[in-house]
Order: sequence, then structure tokens, then C-alpha cells
Amino acid sequence: MSSKTDMSQAGATVPRRSQVAVLDCTMSYVEAGTSGPTVLFLHGNPTSSHIWRNIIPHVAPLGRCIAPDLVGYGQSGKPDIDYRFFDHVRYLDAFLDALDIRDLVLVAQDWGTALAFHLAARRPQRVLGLAFMEFIRPFERWEDFHQRPQARELFKALRTPGVGEKLALDDNVFVEKVLPASVLRTLSDEEMAAYRAPFPTPQSRKPVLRLPRELPIEGQPADVAAISEHDHRALRLSTYPKLLFAGDPGALIAPQAAKEFAAGLKNCRFTNLGRGAHYLQEDHADAIGNAIADWLPEVVQASRAAELA
Repeated sequence: MSSKTDMSQAGATVPRRSQVAVLDCTMSYVEAGTSGPTVLFLHGNPTSSHIWRNIIPHVAPLGRCIAPDLVGYGQSGKPDIDYRFFDHVRYLDAFLDALDIRDLVLVAQDWGTALAFHLAARRPQRVLGLAFMEFIRPFERWEDFHQRPQARELFKALRTPGVGEKLALDDNVFVEKVLPASVLRTLSDEEMAAYRAPFPTPQSRKPVLRLPRELPIEGQPADVAAISEHDHRALRLSTYPKLLFAGDPGALIAPQAAKEFAAGLKNCRFTNLGRGAHYLQEDHADAIGNAIADWLPEVVQASRAAELA
């Protein structure tokens, strides 16, 4: 193999940013790698594809990595929509169609997991594998939501008309307080600048307020709670390979509960990353990236076996 080819392949693993027309706006995405399965990285609130920046280089030698900025986030457009969960479903579906993405491996955190679960429930034949962490699930009681009582009270406030608007739109509490408080290390000025950039005005922060109000807690909102129940039933029945990461103490789920959740799924590996809160990608990028890279050949092998069956 020539050195020119080696350099070309090395360059293919360097993330490059593109955008594509999706419905009434554009969606921005980062892409790296050229061969192997398509690996779709789905972020949550209030982050963007930026949160996967130190994980993708570990995975790109083994697959075509694509990390979109969800509509309203990162460098994607901000159309005049409600930014409900179902809006994100619609735009993500259109994004996948625009890039002609068919079979894929999903890697997701926070609201990205709700989108991943819903995609897998509707199109299980297209999902080769699922790696996930700090995931959305139906919470029967407020006491079941979050590991920290203070965070629980904040989310109750965010769901309160008038109060939530001041916190999320005026004070930008999600970016300025929730995000850095949910990472164990101190985010650098450059990292914080990247997370602040998409939300310079109260109007631009509309997506960040909507998603806390979409969390399926005590059956509300009813349509999101119902679809989350349905998607989790499908997840429990699914047989494609899975990889669940947890941190200690975690935020949406404690490590022991995550381990038990993984045990209730078919074909699911469990990895305790050690100390961590919600944005595990910021504290454990290398461990997550290496684990996905180690797991991916198993996913490809399972897919080939299924094709031959």
C-alpha cells in the first residue's frame, strides 16, 4: 500500500463539517471515515455534535461516522416550530433520507436516546446496533427522575409556565449552569464558547426550554409518555447488539440501575465508566470511543450472521 493511500485514509478519519437541506431549513453535521457501517451519533440538550468531537476519532477508522446537529441546535437551522420531540423525529427522518442513510449503528445520549429508541422501534431492520448512555425513559414519579433532588426541583421549575421561560430563555440556565455542573472536569473557555454559540438570544433558546417540558414524567406529556413506553417495549424485545454506558453517580440513572436495565435487554454489554454525571462524553471520551471501537466488529459480525440466516 502506498504512502499516498495511507495519508488519504488517515485524512478520512478527520471530521469534516457539511450541511444539507432538510425540510424548511438546513441541518449541519460532522462526518469522518469512509468505509464500514454508518455510525450515527445523536446528542441531547443543550449540546450539539461538538460533544462527540473526542469520541469520533476512535470510531472513524472502523465506520462512516455522522454526527448531526439536531434542528435548532449547533450550526443547524432554527425554523419557526415548537421543537417538540415529534418535530425532532420528523427532521431527523428527513435528514437520514437526505443523506440516503439506511442501515446504521446508533450512538446516543440524553434526548438522542429517545430519538434512537423511536427510530429503532419503527425501523428495527435498519438498526445494526445501539450504544447509549444517560437515557430517556418513562418516569412514573418525579422521585424516579434524576439522582439529585436539586436538579429535580430545577426541572419542575423549567416545566412551570413563566418560571421556565425566565430560567431557560432569559438566564440561559441550561448552558451556563446545568451543562458545566453535569461534567466533572472544568470545561475550558473554548469548550464553553462552542456550547454558547448556538444560543445568543432568548428566542434562539426556544429548543432548550421545550425538551425539559417533553420529558415523560408521571405520564405527561401524554403523547410523549405513550410513545416512550412503546419504544422501550420494542427495545426490550430487540435482538441487535447493544452497549450501555453508565457513570457514578450518573444523573438520569444510577450505575446499579443501569446495570439492571442492561441485564433486562437482549445482547447488551454494560460498561461502568466510573465517576461521571450526565454528559459522560466530556469526562470519558477516550473510554467511550475505545469501547465502541472494540464493540463495532461484533456488531458487523452479528449483521452478517443475520443476513446469512
